[in-house]
Amino acid sequence: MNSSRRQFLARTAAGAAVLAGGTFTASATATAVARPSRITALTDVTVVDVVSGRKKPHQTVLLNDDRIIGVGRIPVPRGAVEINLSGKYVIPGLADMHVHSLGDERVSPPLYLANGLTTVREMSGANPALYDWRDRIAAGSLLGPRMVVASNIIDGDPTLWDPNLIKVIVVDNAADARAAVRRVKSEGADFVKVYSRVSRESWLAIIDEARKVGLTVHGHGPDEVSSKEVSTAGQRSIEHIHSLGLAVSTREAEVRRMLLNIKVGTGDYNSWFRQLHPIEWIAANTYSPARAADVFGTLRRNRTRVTPTLTMHNVLDQIDYTSLDPALAKYLSEDSIGTYDYVIQNLYAANRTAEEISHQHEMWAWRQRFVRELFAHDVPILAGTDTGTPYSVPGFALHDELEHLVGAGATPRQALYAATVEPAKFLGMQADLGSVEAGKIADLVVLDADPLTDIRNSRRINTVITRGRIISPAARQQLLAGVEAAVKEPPTAASIAAGGCCGGGATEHSSADRRGL
Repeated sequence: MNSSRRQFLARTAAGAAVLAGGTFTASATATAVARPSRITALTDVTVVDVVSGRKKPHQTVLLNDDRIIGVGRIPVPRGAVEINLSGKYVIPGLADMHVHSLGDERVSPPLYLANGLTTVREMSGANPALYDWRDRIAAGSLLGPRMVVASNIIDGDPTLWDPNLIKVIVVDNAADARAAVRRVKSEGADFVKVYSRVSRESWLAIIDEARKVGLTVHGHGPDEVSSKEVSTAGQRSIEHIHSLGLAVSTREAEVRRMLLNIKVGTGDYNSWFRQLHPIEWIAANTYSPARAADVFGTLRRNRTRVTPTLTMHNVLDQIDYTSLDPALAKYLSEDSIGTYDYVIQNLYAANRTAEEISHQHEMWAWRQRFVRELFAHDVPILAGTDTGTPYSVPGFALHDELEHLVGAGATPRQALYAATVEPAKFLGMQADLGSVEAGKIADLVVLDADPLTDIRNSRRINTVITRGRIISPAARQQLLAGVEAAVKEPPTAASIAAGGCCGGGATEHSSADRRGL
């Protein structure tokens, strides 16, 4: 084992050890950003209706406790706290529906909120800290976005993940699969997360057992199961484009046989990734409009959501052309950045030929066209980033994803819909979230410019409101400054070793860990 890998493993193991013996304390920011005790009126604002695309100028939005109690050209009640927002735009709170949080509670939760994210779907519950965050945020003792947290990843045997890097539940038969579902239910998971190498037998048992215990199943399209069966059997979401791309090829039977012939050892992610590449390349060059109409029609009818995670694909398809945004490096620890670099070089860049490098670059353009087709066929899309894989920065990455969706052919309204209305529907919370209406939870983002004119304006955040708590421009800057300071410090007991879906996660560790001791 080379020294870089030894250090990476040592850092990851040490981060888990810190968690095992740690205790948690509430963030001081939770009380600093208090919910007003009186009615608050946001006045002279333009309200954006993400469903219709209509913009309603000169509106007043009334908030009381954690709810919106009025929207329109209405009077400000006597005694209300008035915040004049002339020239500003109000949209619903944003959701990133595929994250793997980085660092500790001082890092990811404030970064999410500072970027207007009031809901996140955590796609691996490998660490109990995430359930603690979720519960404390819901109770109001930790400031952060609403969190819906997955189970430990359930994968087949052999799993793609080195157990020293990411904790995975490995199953190789139906009985083990059912036991895994019951286990993650008892551990507090909000849903079951399935991965690529789980067998068809195990996957069917997971779907059935999850239904019995009251959980839904989200995750990858398993290698042994067709996309249409994934949808028809009831898996609620398909993450990434890998499996879907194979399903719409004129040579689907051939590429599926090739997929089933992939052989990997435990933890040999690089081998799986490299063996998958030529299969994806064939599928990308044999796209069938007829197959797409059939498969996408099935997803649409079953309301199976697709989370394209173009932010992740953009990096992994173009690892020779992408890097961490230097302006955002200050929000990541030195170890997190080092881990990102390690993962790129060892899981993805290693062992490639010149032809593979060229093909990978072309695959990015194909994935954009593929997402355009998903929108054209009205497949329900969730905006998600796969934060936790290089070089995503929590919160900021969602705005990258919105731009990628528009770059692929979505309108700005469709991109916002995928980050607001569709997540609310998917989570069964459309009565509470996804629009700026009376009766809804007060999850709002105030922007300095119109996001329907230019999706890049989603980054121009003035104020964030999360369950009625108002994060003013000054408070938002304090959140960001707090993260910048936290990543320079040793980890707290709440540090987590988060693993991305298609790459290693970044972690926070001590100076001794950085020496590989």
